[in-house]
Amino acid sequence: MTGAHDSVGALTPASERILDTASRLFYAHGIHAVGVDRIAEESGVTKKTLYDRFGSKEKLALTYLRRREDQWRNALDRLLSLRPEHSIERVLAVFDAADLWYTGRSTKGCSAVNARAEAGPDATAQPIPIEVTAQKTWMLERFQELCAEAGFDQPDVLARHLLLILEGALVTLGTQSFDEPMRVARAAAATILDAALPHLQTPKGEV
Repeated sequence: MTGAHDSVGALTPASERILDTASRLFYAHGIHAVGVDRIAEESGVTKKTLYDRFGSKEKLALTYLRRREDQWRNALDRLLSLRPEHSIERVLAVFDAADLWYTGRSTKGCSAVNARAEAGPDATAQPIPIEVTAQKTWMLERFQELCAEAGFDQPDVLARHLLLILEGALVTLGTQSFDEPMRVARAAAATILDAALPHLQTPKGEV
């Protein structure tokens, strides 16, 4: 997959505290608004330890995004393993997994989308926008794989439609425009998938 990214491996206890603290603060307040002084203080470490472990605030922010992406992919894989192979239910499982993932834990929408918005429109070559694009590309390719496995024609076209629906739901989670956007998104995806199913035709002369 072209959307592959660097997973976060095992960390020392101090690194875990720093990453946990940074993740909480970055998601709640934004990456730009949170300084390393606050992260170090709330982690119970010195700034030197923070820089020794992660190198820079930008690298810490990248690790935050990659850790959340690792967790999301693992959550999705667990739910997919419970759905019948080569089925529409596996495609729709993406929306079910997202609903479970965000319910009760993520009130500001997608951390990757939020981080990309902070970077600004002219930052496409910077590490954080590159990471976010890779994550979204992976999700697009995953949708395409699932649609192909389920036997749909033009899985690449369907995948784009489904990703747009998913991303719209993620933004709506952050704006809180209406309740349960992921369930609405699932219903919209189901409608599109149903319309794309090959329609069985009864041969002439048969009843």
